[in-house]
Amino acid sequence: MLKNNYYIGKIEAGCDEAGRGCLAGSVYAAAVILPDDYQNDLLNDSKQLTEKRRYQLREIIERDAVAWAVGIVTPEEIDKINILNASILAMHRALDQLKVRPEAIIVDGNRFKPYNNIPHTTIVKGDGKYLSIAAASILAKTYRDDYMNRLAEEYPQYDWFSNKGYPTKKHRDAIRQYGITPYHRKSYNLLGDGQLCLDFGD
Repeated sequence: MLKNNYYIGKIEAGCDEAGRGCLAGSVYAAAVILPDDYQNDLLNDSKQLTEKRRYQLREIIERDAVAWAVGIVTPEEIDKINILNASILAMHRALDQLKVRPEAIIVDGNRFKPYNNIPHTTIVKGDGKYLSIAAASILAKTYRDDYMNRLAEEYPQYDWFSNKGYPTKKHRDAIRQYGITPYHRKSYNLLGDGQLCLDFGD
């Protein structure tokens, strides 16, 4: 069973991101503040859940949360500041939008930058340990999936409906055949051959 608060007695926001390892699309992050005594046995790391269950839980999280928000960093920004900085910026943007100010922040993973002098702790595999991080992982994942599905309608040849921008063989084969879109991250090794794809031009 996932735990509730890391910082006992404080208003605590859990943060997580989605889309860090993708070749295309924005990186999304969410911040979620759950009620103090909250319990939901279905909540877990979004990667451990079916797509249907994630969307069911998204509705429950949005209904039950004290506050929640989603932050986005674009492919252009990722290319300028790198994906680690972009992931942290997306979390900061999510925190910026919370209607309740947190007194503490817990973050999935091992890297974060201070936010408004609020105490924070990074927790490796935190999305499988703390409810608020699990909730954030579900919101980040589902909102990013919605976004990639919209892009897939614009560029069906890259199979984004299925791969959501991750580096599958079909995705890389399509890059070889059709080149890149405005949504691809040019600072990434898009073809998996060790070369950056900046030579594709704009």
